[in-house]
Amino acid sequence: MVSLSTIVYYECENPDCGLRFPDFSRDLERERCPMCRRGVHPADAYEVSPLEDKLPPPPETALKLIGFLDNIRSSLNVGAIFRSADGIGVGPLILGGITPSPEDRGLQKTALGAEQSVAWEKANHGVNKIRQMKAAGFQVWGLESTPQADGLYSIASIIPPQPLILVVGNEVCGIDPQIIRLCHRVIYIPMVGHKRSYNVATAFGIAASYIRYCQILFQGSVSKLPNTSSMP
Repeated sequence: MVSLSTIVYYECENPDCGLRFPDFSRDLERERCPMCRRGVHPADAYEVSPLEDKLPPPPETALKLIGFLDNIRSSLNVGAIFRSADGIGVGPLILGGITPSPEDRGLQKTALGAEQSVAWEKANHGVNKIRQMKAAGFQVWGLESTPQADGLYSIASIIPPQPLILVVGNEVCGIDPQIIRLCHRVIYIPMVGHKRSYNVATAFGIAASYIRYCQILFQGSVSKLPNTSSMP
């Protein structure tokens, strides 16, 4: 959310264009339509109040959810994951292989400050890092469409009673096959469109949000969740 006290909406004076758009530059008077370059006029102004917390903080007993980003190449995707992680309560984020770190300007562009609130660490050799964390007692789940994968919305009753690592992989190659072999479980997000996968940042947000929902609110009790056992 943009931190502004007032947002002004402008409208283009060209009837063939009619563009209506918000202007976030408080000190800049709009003179031209960004589409047709004709004149514009301010139409509405709205006071924006900071959002209040709608949910209580996660209980101290909530299970931990860690994000593992395996060789993600786009800093914009990584920044979007940082922002989702902040909102969902995921952390730390482990940046494996070539995954950009928060010093990257592109990452900062989409993280919008979340790179400062979400703990993170680098792991040059992702496979070795996963081995170490698995040996330390972490459950490792990969988000990947494989023949043996479980549908995301059917896993509420099997959320493990220990800290969980959610692994997402490279935009082209997916998760390193050696990491897949180390996973306790692989899950996928059911889809109905022509595309067979989501953007990695979108997929992380969907999966992490649902897993966190199960962890925090219901601690894996399927009796308190909608019946999703029949979903693909």
